[in-house]
Amino acid sequence: MAGRANIQSMIQIKCFVFGPFMENTYLLYDNTKECIIVDPGCYTETEKSEIKDFVTENELMVKLLVNTHCHIDHVLGNSFIKDQYKVDLVLHPKEEELLKAVKAYAPGYGFPLYQEATIDHYLEEGDHVTFGNSTFEVILVPGHSPGHIALFHQDQKICIGGDVLFQGSIGRTDLPGGDYQQLIDSIKQKLFPLGDGVNVYSGHGPVTDIGTEKISNPFVGI
Repeated sequence: MAGRANIQSMIQIKCFVFGPFMENTYLLYDNTKECIIVDPGCYTETEKSEIKDFVTENELMVKLLVNTHCHIDHVLGNSFIKDQYKVDLVLHPKEEELLKAVKAYAPGYGFPLYQEATIDHYLEEGDHVTFGNSTFEVILVPGHSPGHIALFHQDQKICIGGDVLFQGSIGRTDLPGGDYQQLIDSIKQKLFPLGDGVNVYSGHGPVTDIGTEKISNPFVGI
């Protein structure tokens, strides 16, 4: 019976790939049907419907909206998710300036209908994000952006990593607030110690794992 209960409480991860940036939006849920949405990149009505339909078909209850960081491709759907599900938006305080800047440059990137969303609460390193029976630890991993965070679930070896570590690559550091050495340090000092078996769900591209990147990543492999 204990084994069966453990299977029932396993976290499920749904990835949506949105927009010209091919950004990964994650929806995480467990057996309670509660869920969180991380980095919503949905902009078009079709993209918004993908999330709405998935939530409806699986009878999910959205409890929270989390931004790992606030570059435009990861926040395009913030306002929609907040309005649709009446949930709070949470992020690290050092990302607030980046989020507020999006409204000014969104039209130049081809997103004239971008709607700004208000921040409800801040997340700091060591805080926890909880939904249903699931709890993720907040890890501060700056470098791609000043207040970039990752969400880590130790038991199931899950890291929702944003734009820090990719399969065979790392996040860019040539955007405002980026710092190459800080990013390298974040990966080696914060992500690598999580363990080789930890799966990293990146902000773009396929899922990878810490062990593989430690061996083969040309930027941070050791």
